[in-house]
Amino acid sequence: MADGVVLLDTWASMFGMRVRIALAEKGVEYEYKEENLRNKSPLLLQMNPIHKKIPVLIHNGKPICESAIIVQYIDEVWNDKAPILPSDPYERAQARFWVDYIDKKVYDTWRKMWLSKGEEHEAGKKEFISIFKQLEETLSDKAYYGSDTFGFLDIGLIPFYSWFYTFETYGNFKMEEECPKLVAWAKRCMQREAVSKSLS
Repeated sequence: MADGVVLLDTWASMFGMRVRIALAEKGVEYEYKEENLRNKSPLLLQMNPIHKKIPVLIHNGKPICESAIIVQYIDEVWNDKAPILPSDPYERAQARFWVDYIDKKVYDTWRKMWLSKGEEHEAGKKEFISIFKQLEETLSDKAYYGSDTFGFLDIGLIPFYSWFYTFETYGNFKMEEECPKLVAWAKRCMQREAVSKSLS
């Protein structure tokens, strides 16, 4: 185990997948501890007493919480290979902005669509698809977000690919028809070993 690294997580968590991808990209060895979210462990409650949520990265006995913050921490601590955040301050700020956008929009809008019926469901579906169209537009013609280099925004978004089938089933739409460039990007990301081994 490298430098006493432990990850408290659950296999299906999109947010935990981000951390697993970042650790894999950096080649960091760690101990994985699967959490039962219906019966949270004393360790999880001790390490994240504020939110009581996964993922939590424990490095040398100290906890780091919230997936986007953990990924940035991993990039700063293991900075000798595979940079995750762009070196340019403006590009770094943009990547952080879009990950924040994903965190504030995607899950909540999906939940609204999933839990509603009729007109409310259709409105939720339209909003949900528009979020992904916006993310597709941001990708432009690049291989990854932010050029030809896989990075922070890619790590922030790719775990949601695991859930595309579920989104499509509940929303009665096809992601590839709505956002073909985004699906092509996801397939490129899946060719990376760090991604394919980290996504459920």
